[in-house]
Amino acid sequence: MLPTQSSGPGAFARFDLSRVPSPSFVVDEEKIRSNLKILTEIGKLSGAKVLLALKSFSMWSLASLIEEYLDGCCASGLWEARLAREKAFTGIKKQKILSTFCPALRSTELEEICELSDHLVFNHPKASGVEYAASHQVSLGLRINPEISLGLDPKYDPCAKQSRLGWPISKLSESDLSPFEGLHFHTLCEQNFAPLLQTWKKIENALGSTLKKFSWINLGGGHHCTRSDYDQDGLIELIDEISQKYDCQVYLEPGEAVTLDAGILVGEVIDLMNSNAMHALLDLSATCHAPDVIEAPYRPALLGDIEDGQHPYLLGGASCLTADSFGEYRMNNPLRIGDRVAFLDQAHYTMVKTNTFNGVKLPAIAIWNSQTDNLSMVREFEYEEFVNRLS
Repeated sequence: MLPTQSSGPGAFARFDLSRVPSPSFVVDEEKIRSNLKILTEIGKLSGAKVLLALKSFSMWSLASLIEEYLDGCCASGLWEARLAREKAFTGIKKQKILSTFCPALRSTELEEICELSDHLVFNHPKASGVEYAASHQVSLGLRINPEISLGLDPKYDPCAKQSRLGWPISKLSESDLSPFEGLHFHTLCEQNFAPLLQTWKKIENALGSTLKKFSWINLGGGHHCTRSDYDQDGLIELIDEISQKYDCQVYLEPGEAVTLDAGILVGEVIDLMNSNAMHALLDLSATCHAPDVIEAPYRPALLGDIEDGQHPYLLGGASCLTADSFGEYRMNNPLRIGDRVAFLDQAHYTMVKTNTFNGVKLPAIAIWNSQTDNLSMVREFEYEEFVNRLS
C-alpha cells in the first residue's frame, strides 16, 4: 500500500461537509495561524528569518495573515515574485524579504525580477544573468548541490544523480563564488531534522572557512518543522550555531510547514460500481485536483477511513485517465450516491497544481475558522475558467 500522509483530521472532524459546494478546498485559517506561531517561535529562538515558499501555497486571500507572522516569501520566477509584491505577502511597502530562485531565467524578465527581489539565487556560477544582476541592487545567491542524497523519493531529490538543480559542491571553486553574497541549498522533502544536520555537516566539511564569505545562508525548504515529532530544538541549535560561527543571517523557506494539516478537499460520491471491486466514483480527480497523489505517488488520508472497516472502496476520479484513483479506503458504513467525502492535508501542492484536464471542474475555495466556525467562500469556478485557457 502507498504511504498515507496526514496527522489526522484535527478540527475538520467536526466540519459539516455539506456547508460547501462540491468539489471544494476548505482551508482552516486557525490551523495556519497555529503553524505560523510555531515558525515564528523557531525564528525568534534561532535568529532565522522564515519565508513562505509560494510554490507550495499561494492563496493570497490569506496573505495578510501570513505576512503578520513570517519574514517574507520565496518565489520561483517572475509571476510568483509579482504575486508576492502585489498581494502583500511581503508587506504593502516592500517591508519584508523576497527571495527568488529559478533554474533558468529569461533575459527579458531579469530587470523586473531584480526590481522585485531582495535576493536572487542562481543555479550555477556562470548562469545567464549573473553579470546583469550584479550591477543591480539585489543580493546574489548561489544554489549548490551538496551531493548527499537523503530524500525519500528520487523524483523529489535535488541531489539525485545528474540533477539539474544547484552547482555540485565537488566542482565549486573560490573563483566561482566571487559575485555571490549568499549560499542556498534545498535538498529535503517532508523530512525531520536529522537529514538537514547530515547535509550541513557535508557542506561545512567541503567549504570550511569559505562559508565566512557569505552574509546569508538559505537552508531551503522541506523541513516539516510544524509536525509534532519534529526536532525543533535541534533545528534552533543548528541555526544559532551557523549564524554565530559564520556571522551570517540564516533563512528557512518551508512550504508545507506553513499549511500542514490546514486544508481538506471535499467531494461527492456521484456513482457506485461493483465489478471486480467496489468503486465509488467521485466528482473529484487526483489527476486534476491533487496531482501529487499520482506523481509522488501517495495515498491521501480520508476523513472517516477505518483500517478494519467492513466496507472497502476504490475511490475513483472524474477523468478518463486509468490511474486517476485516490486508492482503497475502508468505511464503517456503506457509501451512498450523494455522500460527501474529504481528503485531509490538502492545502499545499494542490490548489497551486490544479488543472482542467477532460474539462473537469476546478474545486471552489473556502476559508473556515475552526475557532469561530465562520465560513466564507473565496472563489467558485465556472465553465469560463476552462474555455478561456483554450482560446
